[in-house]
Amino acid sequence: MRAPKTPINTVSTWVRRQPPKVKGFLAVVAGMAALVLLRFVVHDHDNLFVAAEAVHSGGISVLIYKLMKEKTCAGLSLKSQELTAMFLAVRLYCSVVMEYDIHTLLDLATLVTTLWVIYMIRFNLKSSYMEDKDNFAIYYVVAPCALLALFIHPSTSHHLLNRISWAFCVYLEAVSVLPQLRVMQNTKIVEPFTAHYVFALGIARFLSCAHWVLQVLDTRGHLLVALGYGLWPSMVLMSEIVQTFILADFCYYYVKSVFGGQLVLRLPSGVV
Repeated sequence: MRAPKTPINTVSTWVRRQPPKVKGFLAVVAGMAALVLLRFVVHDHDNLFVAAEAVHSGGISVLIYKLMKEKTCAGLSLKSQELTAMFLAVRLYCSVVMEYDIHTLLDLATLVTTLWVIYMIRFNLKSSYMEDKDNFAIYYVVAPCALLALFIHPSTSHHLLNRISWAFCVYLEAVSVLPQLRVMQNTKIVEPFTAHYVFALGIARFLSCAHWVLQVLDTRGHLLVALGYGLWPSMVLMSEIVQTFILADFCYYYVKSVFGGQLVLRLPSGVV
């Protein structure tokens, strides 16, 4: 006897059968609805960025627990962790010399834990590292981000090097998760701790994107003027939106898997 379908299963089945354009439209509608909810629930929208940093740190904590408890780094991308450490280090530098605040401390804590994860993968748990699956060439993202930062960066009064560095870390953050997605694409099976970590990244990216979008709405566009002129303000928003949508598909299957009671996430072909 077949078990009755839950409302979640019914909705997910209907969504899965829709063409890509309809899925994209539904994702946009869901994102806008979430933004409207956050605008009325969270009064100080600057707290969304702090929340994004906290969720990211929580995701790193899940990784640390996995590495210490299971003594394996299988399914993790070393290259994604290295890209994360790179943009966090640059952002930490920019934060110290440009606007020392609570974000500086959060970035420092996240960088330290990320460096610890890199150390564990490179040395203590090297035998379980899936190097053949972690085959994304990081220079494909680092070089374009650096080149883009040279030409499109803030036009504020800060030193040119600091403005280019700021742009570089914004662009690199948007694509730093790509090697991890490649690993999951190659394995097709994502164990729980890695899935929790990537889902936390997705939530952090969305909260960060919501922070920027709502700040622009609250200031009626004046924030874009404060960021500078030219293409830079648009590129900041575009970077936030891109990194959110990169993980949107994975987050959908993660939620579906959790409500379905599956401990191991199995990704269908074409996802991530």
